[in-house]
Amino acid sequence: MELQVLETIVLVIHVLAALAIIGLVLIQQGKGADMGSGFGSGASATVFGSGGAGNFLTQATTGLAILFFLTSFGLAFFAKAKSDSANVVGMPVVEQVIDGVVPQMPEFEPAMRSQDSELPTIDVPAVEPESQN
Repeated sequence: MELQVLETIVLVIHVLAALAIIGLVLIQQGKGADMGSGFGSGASATVFGSGGAGNFLTQATTGLAILFFLTSFGLAFFAKAKSDSANVVGMPVVEQVIDGVVPQMPEFEPAMRSQDSELPTIDVPAVEPESQN
C-alpha cells in the first residue's frame, strides 16, 4: 500500500476519533447528576441498565482516546518520513532568467553619514558594472 494512501486513512481515522471523543464527552453526565436518581427522581433504569451509561461511556471514551493517541503517533511517523525525504532531495536553486540573461544583484550605495556621526565609516571601493553582450 502506498504511503500517501495509508497516511490519508490514518488521518481520517484520527479526525473521526477526535469527533467521537468530543461527542462522548458531551453525552456523559456530571457526577452531580446521579444524586437525583438516588432519591427516586428520574428513571434510574435506563437503556444501559440500572448502573447507567457511565461505565460504558467511560470505557468507550478510554478506547477512543487510545486510538486517538495511536493515530497521532502514526501521523508523526508520516511527517518524519516526509521530512527525511525532503532533506534527501534538497532545495532547488532558482535563478530568474530574463531574455536569456541572469540579472545581477543591484548595487547599493553606502548611506551618507554626517561628519558628527558616532558610527564608523567604511570605505567601499567602487565596482564597475560588467558590460552585457
